[in-house]
Amino acid sequence: MSIRSKSVLTSVLIVAFLVAAQTAAALSVSGSTTVLPFGAQCAEEFNAMQDDVDVSVTGGGSGVGIKNIAEGISDIAMASRQVKDSEKEAYPDEEFVESPISHDAVCIAVSKAVYDAGVTGLSQEDVMAIYNGEITNWADLGGEDEEIYVLAREVGSGTRDTFNEMVMGSTEAETAGVKTNVGSNAEMKSAITGSDKAIGYLGLNYVQDGDLGVVAYEGVEPSTETIKDGFYPLARELYMYTYGEPSEDAQTFLDFVTGEDGQAIAEELGFVSINN
Repeated sequence: MSIRSKSVLTSVLIVAFLVAAQTAAALSVSGSTTVLPFGAQCAEEFNAMQDDVDVSVTGGGSGVGIKNIAEGISDIAMASRQVKDSEKEAYPDEEFVESPISHDAVCIAVSKAVYDAGVTGLSQEDVMAIYNGEITNWADLGGEDEEIYVLAREVGSGTRDTFNEMVMGSTEAETAGVKTNVGSNAEMKSAITGSDKAIGYLGLNYVQDGDLGVVAYEGVEPSTETIKDGFYPLARELYMYTYGEPSEDAQTFLDFVTGEDGQAIAEELGFVSINN
């Protein structure tokens, strides 16, 4: 090999080494659409403050995130519920390691027209009757003579599981009154605001802008204060999970999410910090 060829080869190898050295490790996060805005904002700020780890975040639902980490597709799962026993049984090789990341609530929301017509509060019995198909007209609840358009989340949603367990009595509850299932909190919000007779449920951070009629549930309105003090009946925790002990990079990101900077992001987005 000529001296010139050796020189070119050496230069190529040096460039390749420098490029490899500068390439950040990839960390994949997926799951709950409730947690998604929080996870995505944390990833954006975390990526901006360091060059060692590049975090990407996608949705899909709590069940998808949990499945993804167990199957090695993602490193961290976002979840708006705890891992189910059935998921632990399906993936018994490692333990799911849980990190609470914020407090939240399932909010019962109606179309603004329904709220303005007088339906500003519902009991658990009322909501159960709506979702069971026993009450089908807003007039029966003090509103206008309008058929109730009942919305729910699709199977695999942690928010659906929480709603069914806390309101209906079981995660496997039958909800015969439901007209449409939607895939995310954002779709739920769009469906409620796009109707004048709808009811649905979604996370606290999706009801902050006043576009929805957020009803009092069992006489208590969802707010930072009622969630912190435990008065709101549908309060819950949000989580990130790893399958087995987190890697060094995953732990660094989790520390950011649960630390001062991450919890400030949580509060900015309408979640409730775990540090208060």
